[in-house]
Amino acid sequence: MSLLKKSARGANVILRRTANVWLEAKARRRLAGQLPTAGSVECALYFADERINAYQVRQWYEPMRRLSESHPVALLVRTPRAALDLIVDCPLPIVLATSMPEQERFLGSHPIQIFFYVNNNKENFLPLRFTEPVHIHLSHGESDKTSMASNQLKAYDYAFVAGAASRDRIQRQLRNFDVGHLLEIGRPQLDVPRNPRPMPDDGRTVVLYAPTWEGDRAAMAYGSIVSHGETIVAELLADPRFRLVYRPHPRVGVQDKRQAVASATIKSAIARANEADPDAHHVVDDAREFGWPMDAADVGIVDISAMAADWLSTRKPMIVTKPSEPSAKVDPDGLAGALWLMPESEAPEVRQIIERLMRAGTPQEQLAQVEYHFGDTAPGACMSRFLRAVEEVLD
Repeated sequence: MSLLKKSARGANVILRRTANVWLEAKARRRLAGQLPTAGSVECALYFADERINAYQVRQWYEPMRRLSESHPVALLVRTPRAALDLIVDCPLPIVLATSMPEQERFLGSHPIQIFFYVNNNKENFLPLRFTEPVHIHLSHGESDKTSMASNQLKAYDYAFVAGAASRDRIQRQLRNFDVGHLLEIGRPQLDVPRNPRPMPDDGRTVVLYAPTWEGDRAAMAYGSIVSHGETIVAELLADPRFRLVYRPHPRVGVQDKRQAVASATIKSAIARANEADPDAHHVVDDAREFGWPMDAADVGIVDISAMAADWLSTRKPMIVTKPSEPSAKVDPDGLAGALWLMPESEAPEVRQIIERLMRAGTPQEQLAQVEYHFGDTAPGACMSRFLRAVEEVLD
């Protein structure tokens, strides 16, 4: 390596370190006014990721707020960027602990009984060294993705899972795993009030297209934006009988820039369609909060992802895309095995497929999956099960 390149690399390292120091100082100033009083926190929601994955925490805001009414919860964050992002809307006190000594001081200052984890980040193994609290894996959605049956679950005292589908998936795929460590809580996010966004009542069929991201390896490549998405969107925008709501996953394009380009193309196409027809009211939904499209849409087009499972609860027709990546792992015993998957070759026929679904109604095989995945989905049932499961663990 030339001296010039070495100098440039060294300068970049110094700049990054300086920026990180500045960000950490800024985060600590912002958080100083809302730190929890010593001795007040009983549960810690642990988040070691960067802000791009903050959506994983945000969907647990309301369940944790409800839990705080009886067992105060704080959000324990590892990175300054994530802390600065989450402080904008987090209803919980946030504690920034970038090092193990800081985590130890946090535990020494509060009677922590539970650590909750929302993902499989390798940094989760740092607080697992603490033996007094109970460690509970929550995840951030119910799906047939391979990450939902990870050997990492063996590290936790308990895993809260949505229902029998998750229990069966884990039992099928993990060796020597004690399913007694699984507690079924449903999906408490289904009981979180959603801010309504009424659509014009003009007879159009509202279609939600909510693709997942491309995954970090071929086995997890379930995203459909490049393979199906542009075709699906072009077909729906060309037909005045449809109104499209496009909700891409926050991580789209992180691993594969083609996905980011395709998503940008879709957004531009939606903008042009709205300019050409002001009555169309197509929507790009990239808000932090998600929920209203579940109520507003008549049909959902989703990938093998948590969105597929969440859409089940609406009991409205759904199209699940078939991954175009041959190495993507599709569980034949899961939701993907129970429902028809739309291959890339049939994406040009999406309008006809939707018409058939709307005439026939939601297939019985889809309706049968609701209880299997979530158990009782009566209003308030899942939230109550989550809170009861916490009490059971504490007892």
